[in-house]
Amino acid sequence: MTLPSLTDLTDLDGGRVLLRLDLNVPVSDGRVQDATRIEAALPTLRWVLDRAAVVAACSHLGKAKGAPDPAYSLAPVAEALERALGRKVRFVPDCLDDSIAAAEPGTLLLLENLRFHPGEKANDDDFARRLAEPFSHYVNDAFGTAHRSHASVVGAAELFADGRKAAGLLMEREVAALSRMVVDPEQPYVAVVGGAKVSTKTAPLEALVERVATLLIGGGMANTFLLAQGHEVGRSLVEPEMLDTALEVVRRAGERGVTVALPTDVVVTDSLDDPQVIEVVAAHAVPSDLMIVDLGPDSRQRYANAILGAKTVFWNGPMGVFEVDPFDAGTLAVARAMADTEAFTVVGGGESVMAIKRAGVADAIDHVSTGGGASLQFLTGEPLPALVALED
Repeated sequence: MTLPSLTDLTDLDGGRVLLRLDLNVPVSDGRVQDATRIEAALPTLRWVLDRAAVVAACSHLGKAKGAPDPAYSLAPVAEALERALGRKVRFVPDCLDDSIAAAEPGTLLLLENLRFHPGEKANDDDFARRLAEPFSHYVNDAFGTAHRSHASVVGAAELFADGRKAAGLLMEREVAALSRMVVDPEQPYVAVVGGAKVSTKTAPLEALVERVATLLIGGGMANTFLLAQGHEVGRSLVEPEMLDTALEVVRRAGERGVTVALPTDVVVTDSLDDPQVIEVVAAHAVPSDLMIVDLGPDSRQRYANAILGAKTVFWNGPMGVFEVDPFDAGTLAVARAMADTEAFTVVGGGESVMAIKRAGVADAIDHVSTGGGASLQFLTGEPLPALVALED
């Protein structure tokens, strides 16, 4: 795949640019709580602002259901963006507002939540046309939505000719880094996959066993693998309907000589809200009245050793109930090993990114992906709709 870059844009001086960003940030009490995605957008935004006459940034926020909802307004994001850039941002209360076409040269606009219109998620042709109409150029720097066939990432992009559309700097970095996980990755390649459910990561798991040397499985999804192999998991979170899938992943891995590592010891408790019992037990001997909530110390060391001995490492998903202290030890152990290894490292997914930040090692990771779902789909080799719409 050859993506057009910013330097491929023609006649940009005096142009009007529709800039798709991922500004889906946490907002509480009218203030942005984490500006990571805003900061990630700044290099492309500044590059375009230096050259174009008018720039209109657009994004979605939250789970708006096709109608205006004050809880999901981008107005607080406009204020945060203004602070980050140190320049005026004009907030437009409707992404299809007639005033957009009349914006004066030198103006930076932030359009209201795209998902306030049902045409965004439906990739409606008319909505895409109306969104794109006031603009001469289109830039997509929203990797976090690259796996969505929505109007602002597919329909609108397809309305711009070659030389009039491009991938932003962040999008290019994401594709370059993740391509190293897919195209001839340096071995040994270790993938660390966690999170609650096997069902949400079946395709990535199947793709990974075709490429990795070792697959380290943690979190709630490890419980399903343990149960599939006949181990008692007590009151742990499991997906009984995914037992055959788990066994198939292990079978396919075995055929290819891939090691599938599961916890050999685990931390168990009686309650997440008010634990009275917290202990370490063998993974094959979980008491029936307790639940698995984290990797045990031996498993943490095994997983860390595998990461330290790798040449390429991808990580997506926590190793336990990461959000509840003290059940974050396994996740933090993986984060520290990711920082210490000499391998090329990529972290994708919100909770994994939170973990490397909590461990204070984010700067030691080679690439921190802004899109968990998009990065997982990229690893499967399935084309991302946004990239196809941009492709030369």
